[in-house]
Amino acid sequence: MLKRYFQKVSQSDTSSKTHLLQNIYLKWTDEKRIHIDNAQVELLKALQITLDNIALCVEYLHMPLLHKINAHPPKQKSLYIYGDVGRGKSMLMQLFYENCPTPKKKRYHYSQFMCDLHAFSHEFTKLNKTEMIAAYAKKLSSEFILICIDEFYVTDIADAMLLERLFTKLFERNLTLVVTSNRHPNDLYRGGIQKEQFLIFTKLLLNNATIVALDTHTDYRLSYLKSAQQVFYYPLGDSADQFIKTTYDQLTEKAPITPYSVEVLGRTLSLTSAYQDILLTSFNELCEQPLGSHDYHLIAQLFNVVIMANIPKLSSEKRNESKRFMTLIDALYEHNVKLICTADSPAEDLYLDGDGAFEFRRTVSRLIEMQAQNYLDSVHN
Repeated sequence: MLKRYFQKVSQSDTSSKTHLLQNIYLKWTDEKRIHIDNAQVELLKALQITLDNIALCVEYLHMPLLHKINAHPPKQKSLYIYGDVGRGKSMLMQLFYENCPTPKKKRYHYSQFMCDLHAFSHEFTKLNKTEMIAAYAKKLSSEFILICIDEFYVTDIADAMLLERLFTKLFERNLTLVVTSNRHPNDLYRGGIQKEQFLIFTKLLLNNATIVALDTHTDYRLSYLKSAQQVFYYPLGDSADQFIKTTYDQLTEKAPITPYSVEVLGRTLSLTSAYQDILLTSFNELCEQPLGSHDYHLIAQLFNVVIMANIPKLSSEKRNESKRFMTLIDALYEHNVKLICTADSPAEDLYLDGDGAFEFRRTVSRLIEMQAQNYLDSVHN
């Protein structure tokens, strides 16, 4: 019964569908949009298997009720993709997501996913209800059969325990998760406290998801690097200050500096200046204050251009500021916001050593890509 979806089409059409992602990828290479990479082609095979399984699930959902009595929904296997920064994980995730044959799907950046989870928990708790995780899993599984989570990482044991309970419920409800990360599940929580507790979450991932490495040695984001000095100016000093002023004047036609404020979760976020969809701000204003994902995603939605002054050298001594900066860059990148900034050093030298330097590599990669012309030409999301 579940094969009926594929039996409706000819044999040649079936072959085309079961190689859909690879065919699109090869078309891109023919058009010189990308260079062919054998590791990426191998990953596409795993993504295609997941895509085909979801197509069977969609077919089951559209069966007449009488037919469902004698059939069972196909068991879904989730997919966990890991590899170093800039290897094409997010690109291939997007290719998979766009061609998934259902509207019941959602793609998150990890910080967005956690932001929504905590927001639901906050509202649920205000109602004095229990079993928040079960309620949220029910909500997600009623709305989606596929959830994609990009740039997955866990540095907090409380989040890990929360995710373990939520993912358990989602897997029980046969919801498919496709996750990208820079680390294998075994390495997600390297050096963290209560490691034995985290191993429960690791085992859950290993048992319910196919683990696939994108093992290529080429960082494709670096190949797009163009005109870095135009948007990422270093070092700090009088020339950098003049760069910020000149940039703001040029983009706003010398609009006056006008303080801007916006309400976020019942409090006021105050910023240096805003003109139309251009924000003037600083590292101190966004990263040395107790801000979080809600603040940064709102900024990313409101502004197409963020001019940010005085990004300092970072280290484990500035751990909180560094984590905020990483979350900010994730939000700006996710919404294709154009970042024009001044910094103490090139992006790759901002955080060289100490606890958190490994996680910061993703931010470095994004800062480099955000300087590229193709990113600057992208449409604000």
